[in-house]
Amino acid sequence: MSARRRRRGGGRQARQAIRTARVIEQQPFLTRAVGRTEVLSEEGMELIEHNADTLLEEVGIEIMNFPEALAIYAGAGADVDGTRVRFPRGMCREIITRSAPASFVQHARNPARSVTIGDPHIVFAPAYGSPFVRDADAGRRYATIEDFRNFAKLVHMSPALHHGGGTLCEPVDLPVNKRHFDMVYSHVAYHDKPFMSSVTKPERAQDSVDICKIVFGEDFVRDNTVLMGLCNANSPLTWDYAMLGSAKVLAENNQCALITPFIIAGAMSPVTVAAAVTQTLAEALAAISFTQLVRPGAPVIFGSFAASMSMQSGAPTFGTPEPALVLYAVGQLASRLGVPFRSGGNLTASKIPDAQAAYESATTFLPALAAGVNFVLHTAGWLEGGLTMGYEKFVLDADQASMMARLVGGVDLSENGQAMEPLLTNGPGQHHLGTAHTMANFEDAFWVSGQSDVDSFEQWELNGSLDSVSRANAEWKRLLAEYEQPPLDEAVHEELTEWIAARKASFPDSDV
Repeated sequence: MSARRRRRGGGRQARQAIRTARVIEQQPFLTRAVGRTEVLSEEGMELIEHNADTLLEEVGIEIMNFPEALAIYAGAGADVDGTRVRFPRGMCREIITRSAPASFVQHARNPARSVTIGDPHIVFAPAYGSPFVRDADAGRRYATIEDFRNFAKLVHMSPALHHGGGTLCEPVDLPVNKRHFDMVYSHVAYHDKPFMSSVTKPERAQDSVDICKIVFGEDFVRDNTVLMGLCNANSPLTWDYAMLGSAKVLAENNQCALITPFIIAGAMSPVTVAAAVTQTLAEALAAISFTQLVRPGAPVIFGSFAASMSMQSGAPTFGTPEPALVLYAVGQLASRLGVPFRSGGNLTASKIPDAQAAYESATTFLPALAAGVNFVLHTAGWLEGGLTMGYEKFVLDADQASMMARLVGGVDLSENGQAMEPLLTNGPGQHHLGTAHTMANFEDAFWVSGQSDVDSFEQWELNGSLDSVSRANAEWKRLLAEYEQPPLDEAVHEELTEWIAARKASFPDSDV
């Protein structure tokens, strides 16, 4: 390698180190200073709310295999006919507005990493739920617990991600009925940010709560939110025992249920934007109100996941305008309801981190921010419609997320931001490259990517002609090589591992 290449590489590393240090000093979540994009007028919101109430009143929600939930709804005044629940007009909204909090703090075991979820704040979490992983060396393969641990470590090393997420990937090398222990343990042990519960069965949600009681202390968990669980509707218009039962466990333990209708328009709802929004609102109202019936004041998030569909293959599509319009509309309705809002981040149907992945991710991530999303799930790593968690994609997405503090922070109107002194003293035709104001601000005047190459063509060739995937491949390996495990009290760790071992030994392995 030439001396020139060595010098240039060192300069790039130095710039990256400066940028990383600057990001680490930021808040553990973002605060939005810009307004949200609004696509519905007051009359439009009232119409959607009216239609959602009509849907709840006339068609209702199917509650599968959960008699206790049916009794809870009936006790609150709903009309229960078998497994169908119909709600008097306005009932769900009245229950929610009476007690659901507009914002809450999710505590991390490192208090400096705790996050506030609700307006005007934004929290970024990684992608969730993929059975496969991909990297540029080994390609696509089934995920293992080692991959899960790797992504937990990458979360710890990624300043732009404020939250550890949940099922970072599905470790298929472990028994289905016991893998949640290893996943939640990994969140506790390998990063110190907030994290999510297992929700595949209510008893697994309870296991997650019990783990947190060991880590945080029973009294602290009773009085504070330390856990969040993603509870998806079985759209259309159905909630099952696994999801609603997990929401019940979380609510009764004062933990957050993230209530999310999962709608692919054309398959799980009619194809139009207004219809998808109406159904999203109806499904969410039914389950959010349930959490408040279980425990008034329990933290809850209104989630929306909407995708369009290829009419040729039936596969979900991303980066199209219709889901963005759904997102904007649901964001307005969540704000009007007075609860925090969640939606997706860097979504793509692409199988690899290519140009398609880049533009589809950008056109799903930016609308989420413009819609006023408070909790952004799937910020980093998502590939193949959520089937794959990508190592290189994780790095590239996290890099993009790092610039959003600047974007949502709005326009600086301080004395420094106005910069009147250089405007008044530098006359026509005089550049600003050497002014005192430019020199005082040059290090942090503009966001700097840690992954993009902005060198000349000649220098890019000298550095190896690396594309973005090659650079990201080197970056995730560097992050794992430099990873240091955050401290965890030895007595807590011993109690935690003993409890998990005893719970695992108390029932046989199963694939369900």
